[in-house]
Amino acid sequence: MGISTAIDASAVARVVGIQTEFVDTRNGQTVFLPQRIAVVGQGATASVYSNTKAQVLSAFEVGQAYGFGCPLHLACQQLFPVNGDGVRTIPVTVYPLDDDGAGTASAGDITPTGTATETASIRVLINNIPSAQITVVTGEAGTDLESRITDAINANVDMPMTAAAGADVVDLTSKWKGASANDLIIEIDGAVAGINFAITQPAGGAANPDVDDALNQVGDVWETLVINCLDLADTTTLDKFQTWGDGRWGALTRKPAIVFTGNPSTTVANAIAVSDTRKTDKVNVATPLPGSSELPLVIAARWVSRIAVRSNNQPGYDFGSLPLTGLTPGADGDQWDYPSRDAAVKGGSSTIEIKSGVPNISDTVTFFHPDGDPTPAYRFVVDIIKLQNIIFNVDLEFASTKWDGKILVPDADTVIVDYAVQPKDARSAAGLITDNLGLNGLISDAAGTKSSTRALINDQNPKRLDMVIPVKVSGNANIISIDLDFGFFFGGVGA
Repeated sequence: MGISTAIDASAVARVVGIQTEFVDTRNGQTVFLPQRIAVVGQGATASVYSNTKAQVLSAFEVGQAYGFGCPLHLACQQLFPVNGDGVRTIPVTVYPLDDDGAGTASAGDITPTGTATETASIRVLINNIPSAQITVVTGEAGTDLESRITDAINANVDMPMTAAAGADVVDLTSKWKGASANDLIIEIDGAVAGINFAITQPAGGAANPDVDDALNQVGDVWETLVINCLDLADTTTLDKFQTWGDGRWGALTRKPAIVFTGNPSTTVANAIAVSDTRKTDKVNVATPLPGSSELPLVIAARWVSRIAVRSNNQPGYDFGSLPLTGLTPGADGDQWDYPSRDAAVKGGSSTIEIKSGVPNISDTVTFFHPDGDPTPAYRFVVDIIKLQNIIFNVDLEFASTKWDGKILVPDADTVIVDYAVQPKDARSAAGLITDNLGLNGLISDAAGTKSSTRALINDQNPKRLDMVIPVKVSGNANIISIDLDFGFFFGGVGA
């Protein structure tokens, strides 16, 4: 133990000094990395809002600030559902984007024709978001319904499109501009005998906004999970996320993030059309819901809401069988069987399974799948979550005042001051971290890591400590292979 610093070493006169200071006594005990969610998306074209990032606590707050029915609002509805089945206390920060200056909205329409031969009620669905109920009575002409259909659509502020009554047609316009607005789907829920509803699906959306300004605002905050509210086909945006995300792995930043984009493509070939061309992309993740009418950003947000809670409280536990309640899956015939799911994962797409009518997460993977590599290092998101926690715990120890600026002397030297450190102290600290990471299942073979950990004073710079900590990330019970042998019982004499 060195000399106390409560009283200066040069003091002579009688005095008692007591210096109170916090001392970290965790001794390498594992601390789970607190998850944080970032939502990168647009507000409504008709709304005026700041582009400065903001932490939010409810979907209603987002709707008020950026416009109800906009991408930011619809994504946050999945993070903060009204039933409370969301991200709980995990921080959510929105990174608002303006429409691109050259952007255009998508447009569609509904044309009702004919004469009702029954009294019945319908709703308009836009990506499974329902309008108010519309009742049509016997003898009513379809050309008399435009205003009522328009009012019913606009009555639900959550609708992602606004409606306007035209001559024998209801015109619909997306609440934001860009190619992502072409993912909107209009449907009629119900039917009225004698009335036909002709639908022109939304199209014409173009020019997604640039995400650079949003990503530049992240700074030194560790946003672990990012929701991309733009579309998967926008590879320019995926490139920007990848470049930004690769930088987050850097030695000086050491805050890796994962970016999620929804994908309702029906076939595996369509699902991996983007990911299979991005074989070294360890940042982007495509979250599928085959054949669904849900908006891609809604699929991604619900997926993130599920894995964020598990990663926050049980890091390393994979995400299989987490239910995506609240999302409507596609038809049974659109779902992928096991060979299809296997092909999807190998092509860089995540997968789901339908259980009792509810979509459940199956595999959550990045695009990363270099040719010829049977076990890609950055394929499974759960492994990246483990690495995030390992980096976080090593950083907690060595980026602290326990090490910063201390006297650095060789192991063979004898020192008495507590502000001196030696390579063996670093190995000891790393060993404690390793033991506790092993106890929490984040790494395997902790003993092997400890025996292989190296620390030494650099031979060119006496003020530099070099370390190597070779951890082995643990696996997960994702595949269980059982050979169940059977035979028959044959009774014998005397049986």
